[in-house]
Amino acid sequence: MTPDESPTTAYWSRGKTPVFASRFDQRLSYCLHVPENLGPRTPLVVVMHGTERNFLIYRDRLQPFADEHGVVVLAPLFPAGLIDPADLHNYKFLEYQGIRYDHALLAMVEEVAQRYPIDPERFYLHGFSGGGQFAHRFFYLHPDRLAGVSIGAPGRITRLDDTQPWWLGTKDFEQRFGRAVDVEALRRVPVLMVVGDQDVETWEITNRGEPNWMDGAELTGATRVERLRTLERDFLDHGIDVRFELVPGVAHRGSPVLPAVQEFFAELIKARRDKEGPA
Repeated sequence: MTPDESPTTAYWSRGKTPVFASRFDQRLSYCLHVPENLGPRTPLVVVMHGTERNFLIYRDRLQPFADEHGVVVLAPLFPAGLIDPADLHNYKFLEYQGIRYDHALLAMVEEVAQRYPIDPERFYLHGFSGGGQFAHRFFYLHPDRLAGVSIGAPGRITRLDDTQPWWLGTKDFEQRFGRAVDVEALRRVPVLMVVGDQDVETWEITNRGEPNWMDGAELTGATRVERLRTLERDFLDHGIDVRFELVPGVAHRGSPVLPAVQEFFAELIKARRDKEGPA
């Protein structure tokens, strides 16, 4: 317990925490799972929700993994309906109506680092569906902050193609976000792509006329499986290594793909600890 914590505050600072408003923007929030025993520079795993915002479920599903491997789990909540009550997609494209969701996530990481002995410099990021959209676009912008990235079943992908407009490609990326895509830095980050082999419904991802549609998205594939394969080929063409996991018997559901994500992160965490040695 730190000097400024009451016994009640200290109790709720371990295990499944309450949901905290972000000091960066109190419209946004997050929760954590914090193991009882933390070592110096504890790894941080960030798990990004999809359109349905079931962030608590992802946090809870990762509890056994966090306890076994001694990592803190951060689950942000980026609510729907900010500014436009009908909006569902804001965070997926990193910026919406002046809100920079990549900055919001980095601010949350810094807030957590002020309370716990995590390593805030390089963390592990997984996102599924809308979270998978956020994860690979965040990867383009901040590869230096990632120790590994897992991209789960994104319905819309952004290719590393500066001839295509954002968000189909990365044209004007630097003007939009203030920094260019650093492909060499992307190559240094381990990448997992994961999707169920039955994730083949198209009604939500081929929705012409809706706010999250751009003509040309259909050319990346009909299903989420096909679109993620397109992204895989794009990464490989740019010299970015990819582990691709096609999970048998799984449709568009986030929890059943988590074992593949946990295995991927566990290998990376072990390799990093073996390399760095005792803290």
